[in-house]
Amino acid sequence: MGRIFCSVTHDSTGWHDTMSGTSTKAIVERRWGARDYEHDRNDWKQNGRDAFLVELGKYGLGKRDLAANVNWFSKVAVDEGGALSFESGHSNAGDHVELRFEMETLVVLHTCPHPLDPSESYPWKAVRLDLKEVPPPADDDPCRLSRPENARGFLNNRIYHLGCGCAQ
Repeated sequence: MGRIFCSVTHDSTGWHDTMSGTSTKAIVERRWGARDYEHDRNDWKQNGRDAFLVELGKYGLGKRDLAANVNWFSKVAVDEGGALSFESGHSNAGDHVELRFEMETLVVLHTCPHPLDPSESYPWKAVRLDLKEVPPPADDDPCRLSRPENARGFLNNRIYHLGCGCAQ
């Protein structure tokens, strides 16, 4: 619809993977063995796809509602042949991303391993999430001005919020 739902206003790592998708049950079982919550409780090795589906189900959503995801704090390189490789050690404890949501947005998160993570053991990682209210973007906001299509997207947001329902 040409609208902006979220802006990255600060990023301490500078690179996040948007190509590799999320881990699946088959990936996790192949890599770290089959485990389930019934038997393993907090040692269960969850996969990203099922974690997304569980959270989406809480809102009456399902498989058809799965969208492309961002693997925050993960870097994947592409070689000349098109092969993808996970770059271990790309991010460190304390790295952070600041997002400003420009529209009402359902955010679904999980902390399951990246589908290409080569770790020998299931990589448990701690995550901290802070929420705060921030003012709307100013006319000179870098997210608005960095690309012409961003400016059009912010204009489309404004039209949407006015209730017109039309986009440029």
